[in-house]
Amino acid sequence: MSYPIGDALVPESFDEHTILFLVRPADAPVFTERELDRLQVEHLTYLRDLQRRGLLIANGPLAEQTDERLRGISVYAVGLREALGLANADPMVRAGRLAIEGARWLTAEGTARFGRAESA
Repeated sequence: MSYPIGDALVPESFDEHTILFLVRPADAPVFTERELDRLQVEHLTYLRDLQRRGLLIANGPLAEQTDERLRGISVYAVGLREALGLANADPMVRAGRLAIEGARWLTAEGTARFGRAESA
């Protein structure tokens, strides 16, 4: 079996995405169930508004993560600086329940697809 070498391993072009990770801080404040319920509704409402405005492409909670502090991922349609500003306005982040980590994610052109799957 032969393997590609050199330039054949590097895609010719890349797509750029802004990825933000929602992280539970070690010093997150304690909230009552009622407060958490309210914050969750505000958090989801805020994210839905960002999606409707075309700023947020995809987002959702994580399951079976190797680090329980990792709570969710968001893919933004804007640059890292703007995405961080938007994410820091999230009610869960403002309340200290979540913190944000982010990066630019480069994928081989056309390999990452986001959107709703069509039902069969």
